Amino acid sequence: MHSHLIHTAVAEQARIRPTAPALIDGSEYVDYATLDAASDVHAQELAAVGVLPGTVVPILLPRSSRLAAVLLAVLKCGAAYAALDPRWPRERVARVTAALDSPVLVTDDSGRGHWSPPAGSLARAAARRTAGPSAYIGPDAPAAVFFTSGTTGSPKGVLSPHRATTRLFGGPGAFADFGPGRVVLQAAPPAWDAFSMELWGPLTSGGTCVIAPTDYLLPSTLADLVAETGVDTVWLTSTLFNLFVDEDDPRRPCFAGVRQVLTGGERLSSEHVARFLNRYPSTLLTNGYGPVESCVFATTHRVTAADCARAGGIPIGTPVPGTAVHLLDGDRPAAPGVQAEICLSGHGLAAGYLNAPEDTAAAFPTVMLDGAPVRVYRTGDLGRLDAEGVLHFHGRADRQVKISGHRVEPAEIEAAARSIPGVREAAVVPVAAEGSGYERLAMFYTSEESDDPGSRSVRRALVSLLPAYMVPRTVERRSALPTTANGKLDHRSLSASL
Repeated sequence: MHSHLIHTAVAEQARIRPTAPALIDGSEYVDYATLDAASDVHAQELAAVGVLPGTVVPILLPRSSRLAAVLLAVLKCGAAYAALDPRWPRERVARVTAALDSPVLVTDDSGRGHWSPPAGSLARAAARRTAGPSAYIGPDAPAAVFFTSGTTGSPKGVLSPHRATTRLFGGPGAFADFGPGRVVLQAAPPAWDAFSMELWGPLTSGGTCVIAPTDYLLPSTLADLVAETGVDTVWLTSTLFNLFVDEDDPRRPCFAGVRQVLTGGERLSSEHVARFLNRYPSTLLTNGYGPVESCVFATTHRVTAADCARAGGIPIGTPVPGTAVHLLDGDRPAAPGVQAEICLSGHGLAAGYLNAPEDTAAAFPTVMLDGAPVRVYRTGDLGRLDAEGVLHFHGRADRQVKISGHRVEPAEIEAAARSIPGVREAAVVPVAAEGSGYERLAMFYTSEESDDPGSRSVRRALVSLLPAYMVPRTVERRSALPTTANGKLDHRSLSASL
């Protein structure tokens, strides 16, 4: 029986296959027994500095075997982790860390309130193993906090339980094979929920996780890792998938040897998918859909050549195990085949938003479905179920967009811009990509002419405040922002001016 707790599922793999490869990080090969022992050592050290059950520990480490061992250690303490992206601006890291109110920040930097995992291989850490903490927690206990863009101007912390992750792997009806013999590439930033799939998918199932050597994955890097480590399973955002298809070199095809490609995050380009399937007919291509509030994927669809000819685009599929999809018009189920809001229920749902009870209540209401109360997450996405029960995506009910797989609330960028001296108003619009989705952001702002900081200065200030994917590539000053007949900001007019 697959454990409902992440760390006990990994420990079980260490028990039944201790010498099997768990992690490959450059020249370091770590077996399951070593990973489990090293995480026990780190758990004991973290408990000694005040990490207790219920704590949420911010972790600011690069993707590595050390990071994997530390995350396991936090979970073994009965605590949850918030894996932050070292590339975030310092101010954003400080704001998020303060919100977590943790006794310790795990980082390579020295300082008060910091803890660093000792340098060296995991084998060296494992050699110091003694009995570690053994806190009892249930599958609903928090495992991770994922920070995502928020409409209020501050990132929102999504508190995700253990079973939201473990429901995805190892059971009947799983959307992909992460078990013994599978070699999964880990290339996503630690702050993404996709990182959970790439790391915990193989480690809870008996597969091998290969950590990409750089933050930016290229087709040539993938081809090298396939040849050197046997990578056969890879996750790519829709944008990155399109790039890899476009840049694929017939002399050294980057997907040769890959058995499973998982993609999603934005609408798929039928043209790119058709080219991929024609070149790699034996590779399984899976389209996944799911907001972070339902951890990684809520639905998946095995893509075929026939899907590329669908008038409405490639479907986002059917629910993963432990998850249900509801198309609701308000609080009531929509009529069959009618477009409505996609709502989700089941084991994947987050406990809510960190320190935000009102936002949690609004996003995770309990509604009556088939005469029974059901807790759901309102995604804000619009969709339709076809006659076969397959879900199709039809856009957003609000301004939220996806940029390179990242969820972006334009309101957060606008709030950051208004905090810049001299900026009076700001409006952010997405720029459509060729084929599907959005490729970048543009921002227009107003200021008093005498106080105008200048477009370049405004953009530099945004770089210091926001993650790179949220910084508009285009920043322009306008004397005034256009409005509609009823006085509302005219986003369509701004988009048309690009």
